[in-house]
Amino acid sequence: MHALYTSVNLYYKNNKFKQLKIDIMKLKLTFLSLALGFSVALVNAQSIPEGYTKATVILANGTAQIGFIKDNIKKSASITFVDGSGNNKKVYEGSEINGVKTDAATFTCINGDFFKTICTGKLCFIQKSSNAAGKASYNGTEAVFNNGTEGKIGDYFIYADKKLKLLNKKTVESFINTDLATCSAAVEKAKAINGDISKLQEAVEIYNSYAVK
Repeated sequence: MHALYTSVNLYYKNNKFKQLKIDIMKLKLTFLSLALGFSVALVNAQSIPEGYTKATVILANGTAQIGFIKDNIKKSASITFVDGSGNNKKVYEGSEINGVKTDAATFTCINGDFFKTICTGKLCFIQKSSNAAGKASYNGTEAVFNNGTEGKIGDYFIYADKKLKLLNKKTVESFINTDLATCSAAVEKAKAINGDISKLQEAVEIYNSYAVK
């Protein structure tokens, strides 16, 4: 009987010890995971230069450059780009690139200006974000002045077939009755905006869904 008690007691102690080792191992793994997560976050935070945002720049030849940008879009229709290591700084004018994408927004460049992309499809609904008109670029020593695009910063446009169409109170009715005419649901939604051009997004999205069917 004593031998049985001793055996059971040893079994219990051994199992308790094994469970303790397992719990300690789990605790170590938890701390390790937290430490690694904190380290990665710290490295990521340190790797972004001050005043810059992670971005992908699409050059005029279609190639992509991944790194960080300083947003000078509204101020000077340009961005300042540095690579992933924070080096090789270069200023890109809107006339030199096709667009740029950050976590917060995507911009398309047209005739030197940046346009914020709101929705895409057969009709792209975009918002003007810069004014490049009169801005000089240089071909060697010769200054070439950019004509930019019509409208002002904040205006909405439709971009289709490589053409810009300004949307405002004077043009919106024509746009609805012409460009959206083949989709009655889009026309109905567009006519309910009560003059608020920004609300055309849903109508354009309806039209684009209809257009791909």
